[in-house]
Amino acid sequence: MEERYICYCGLYCGNCSVKARIGPAAKALYDEMIAAGFEDIIQQIPGGDGFWPFLRHMAEVGICISCREGGGDPECAIRKCAVGRGVDMCAFCESYPCGHFDRFSEMCPVALRDNELLREKGVDAWSRLQDERCAKGFVYQDGRE
Repeated sequence: MEERYICYCGLYCGNCSVKARIGPAAKALYDEMIAAGFEDIIQQIPGGDGFWPFLRHMAEVGICISCREGGGDPECAIRKCAVGRGVDMCAFCESYPCGHFDRFSEMCPVALRDNELLREKGVDAWSRLQDERCAKGFVYQDGRE
């Protein structure tokens, strides 16, 4: 588990569909298109001159930058609050749960369960759960475990 992908809200980027599914799919598509010779003809396809650099970037660099590295919503209230309070994750804040987190957990109930796990059992138990989810192919978008 890469610490930079641990979000302030208690989610893990490794379980995001962008990182877990879209990134690898972009890499596979890019590799297949290279093998099929598209690099030489892409400018002849309508929209290809814009699509190709985008796909190449997704395949080579990736499209996910964690919130710890400035990715995501620049106006994220949870990130601003956590950084301002000097906490690594909401679960470790003395004000948890607060209004910022309450609104977020309504949209993402798994975050509430994960933060409770963090508070009750600690980072090691939370990390094991995230690793297990990754191994099973779980992503938050699926909404089920």
